[in-house]
Amino acid sequence: MTYENLDAKLINALFGDGRASLRSLAEELDVSVTTVSNHLRDLEDEGVIQGYTPRVNYDALGYDVTAILQLKVEGSALPHITDDLQEHKQMVSVYEVTGDYDVIAVAKFIDTDGMDDQIKALLTDADIRESNTSVILNTVAEGRQFDLDVEADEA
Repeated sequence: MTYENLDAKLINALFGDGRASLRSLAEELDVSVTTVSNHLRDLEDEGVIQGYTPRVNYDALGYDVTAILQLKVEGSALPHITDDLQEHKQMVSVYEVTGDYDVIAVAKFIDTDGMDDQIKALLTDADIRESNTSVILNTVAEGRQFDLDVEADEA
């Protein structure tokens, strides 16, 4: 098994169970616990694995309004705006993008009143030239990660 192949298999195994023990990962991948431990540490040190966190169903917690905010921003203010957006706890994703808008943010809210209040507060910033907000009607897929391609082991 190649180093890259083991790393991909290890990451895929963690997608299946992010809380798996080193021993169960080693058994699944047919390598030693030490090998799994070393590879995990390397993947973490290289920033490939950036943490272990639960996948939360925000709808079940009452955050059933999801909005996509598109913002046109004064060029030099882009870092300031993206930093400000990151400070709002409901912003689950913030992107600098190409195209008609400069920033796209995805946010979760308990209700449309809370969404309206937060958006109005954001729009008081004079560096935001234009905004467009879309409310998600139905979530088909969200927060998905995909298994990495793994080359077939040579026999």
